[in-house]
Amino acid sequence: MSAESELREMICRFGRSLFERGLTAGSSGNISVRLSDGGWLATPTNSSLGFLDPARLSKLDDEGRLLSGDAPTKELPLHSALYATRQGSGAIVHLHSTHSVAVSMLPDVDPVNALPPMTAYYVMRVGRTALVPYYRPGDPAVADAIRGLAGRYSAVLLANHGPVVAGKDLEAAVYATEELEETAKLRLLLHGLNPRLLSRAQVRDLVSHFNLDEAIAEDSPEDERNCCAHAHHPSHTCG
Repeated sequence: MSAESELREMICRFGRSLFERGLTAGSSGNISVRLSDGGWLATPTNSSLGFLDPARLSKLDDEGRLLSGDAPTKELPLHSALYATRQGSGAIVHLHSTHSVAVSMLPDVDPVNALPPMTAYYVMRVGRTALVPYYRPGDPAVADAIRGLAGRYSAVLLANHGPVVAGKDLEAAVYATEELEETAKLRLLLHGLNPRLLSRAQVRDLVSHFNLDEAIAEDSPEDERNCCAHAHHPSHTCG
């Protein structure tokens, strides 16, 4: 089996797994994977991730032009922008997963740090998540919003829409998307309960120990508020 054929099968296998576990419903969500020649494979428009056909996946050149297969997802602009700004990314997953969408609708979400560092695996697999304002699905303007993040995030929440996550390969992108959804679930379960978060020092330790992107450890205004809010807790330390 060729490398491209293996990728086609992998897209369908992961797509079915995401669909069957209720992480994206109906024909929502899309996946893309970069090919060695700079082109992509992408899920077709109006297709269900649970019932993909490897032979009908959209094959695009490095300019996003359709070479073969069905017409691609209308969300190509957001995929293109994330690939352009995250040069090491080999795959992108976009879902309409319930808890992530719910968090994107809350009024108190920090746009530069949409989910706090609640667990080590969120920091290790996702890092930080930006909140991008609402755009109509398929609106090319979303690409400008993602480019405006200058590659500092591998994960973004599209307001009232869902998460978009890039990874070094498809497995990494899927696992990061799942970790983001679980963190969003924790965020909602603990909303208003003043949970104990990882401290700045703990985040920096993870970044250093696992050689993560340094941008993950950068401070934001939300970090300062969290630090002050939790400073009374005996196990919380501000870095």
